[in-house]
Amino acid sequence: MPEPGYRIERLERGLFYALLALLFWLPIPLGSNRAWAWALLEVWSFALVGGWLVVNAYSPRLHRLRPYLPLLLLFGLFQLWVAVQQLPLPIGWLQAIAPDTAAHFLAANPGVPSGTLSLDPNRTHIGLLKGLGYWSLLFLVLALVNSRQRLKTLALVAVLTGTFQAFYGVLLALSGSETTWVLGFPNSHIATGGFRYKNHFGNFLVLCLCLGIGLLIASLSGGSGGTLKEKLKQVLSMLLNGKAVLRLCLAMMVIGLVMSHSRMANTAFFASLSITGLLGLLLIRRKSRSLTVLLASLLVIDLMIVGSWFGLDRLKDKLENTSLAHETRDEVNRYGMSLIEQHPLAGTGGGSFYTSFPSVKGPDIEAIYDQAHNDYLQFAIEFGLPATLMLGVAVLWSLAQAFRALRSRHDGLMQGMAFAAVMAILAELIMLTTDFHLQAPATAIYFMLCLAVAWQARFVKA
Repeated sequence: MPEPGYRIERLERGLFYALLALLFWLPIPLGSNRAWAWALLEVWSFALVGGWLVVNAYSPRLHRLRPYLPLLLLFGLFQLWVAVQQLPLPIGWLQAIAPDTAAHFLAANPGVPSGTLSLDPNRTHIGLLKGLGYWSLLFLVLALVNSRQRLKTLALVAVLTGTFQAFYGVLLALSGSETTWVLGFPNSHIATGGFRYKNHFGNFLVLCLCLGIGLLIASLSGGSGGTLKEKLKQVLSMLLNGKAVLRLCLAMMVIGLVMSHSRMANTAFFASLSITGLLGLLLIRRKSRSLTVLLASLLVIDLMIVGSWFGLDRLKDKLENTSLAHETRDEVNRYGMSLIEQHPLAGTGGGSFYTSFPSVKGPDIEAIYDQAHNDYLQFAIEFGLPATLMLGVAVLWSLAQAFRALRSRHDGLMQGMAFAAVMAILAELIMLTTDFHLQAPATAIYFMLCLAVAWQARFVKA
């Protein structure tokens, strides 16, 4: 009979592989940004958490999660706040907490006995279920990725997922097909992969690229041989240990990123790579000469060669020719600020931007905006300033953990994952200023995955 400890490890391994399968699946059904797709995500994640609880019922391993409690608690408290937003509260309480929201309910029915903090409780309920699914996946990543090998496998699966998305997106864009090969949506020369929105596709590739670059940094050898024979041995070793394959995967994702024509995703990728590269050279204590060469090659080869072959010139022209006169996002930001002034503490409710924004937009905005195209603004509108600041603390705390890992860890994989986390967080902070990436489940979950990697790079034993 197998030992109980062995059985638990085997069952946990099965949960880990099921988690990896879910991560690969997430971007395929339109970025999981459809009701049926995020419902599947919720069922899948809740089932895996249930499986973890059953496996650990008689042998709890919660001590493994102790270093990650701040991250889990911050996101857990945020979901608790979303749950409160959709609960009916006495109208007197509502007048004290959110007077403008109470006035909204009283205007519709002067005798109403209760109301919710959310102006659209149905959408907030949907957002709560999605948020609980996100928290479940964060918990699973932190609970199941408890070894050096599993952390490496997790990053490899993210790279394979991004490569698959990039290959499919580029192939479809170059095919000349009038419709997509799946579901028959209109197709163009712009790569979108499994997503429908090019910016979400670009954001997703950036996050996968960050993890891939982290793996590449982790695979660097200590130095270079001086003789021709030693150099040939190193080249052969590179081909056999998969480093060349990883580099091809990164090149494929860069091609997909450029062909997405996502201005901010391309800008954020190269900016974060440059900034993190400089920080890495300053913070990594035991760095080899090959690290400097690698970072330089990533910028030169990807930007100059791959970009020129696959449309970087067109992307540059698009950036230069963009006119603020033809953009209404600035007006959306301006009118959105008035919603924050009306609901600074409690917000209008998760998912309620579509419902609340028409009440403040001016006549100069004719288009329908179901998202704010600025996640900082949208989170502040929907969840209030305190809850948004709490999320900001979680992100910045994760960034600090990645910095500490980059500085103090001597293991190559942990340094590489810390580099990936810093780069991903910086890139995402840039991209969120101009779009609603965290409203798409696949991109939101992969960003949370990068936050988890920041903590794991700090605390997973080498």
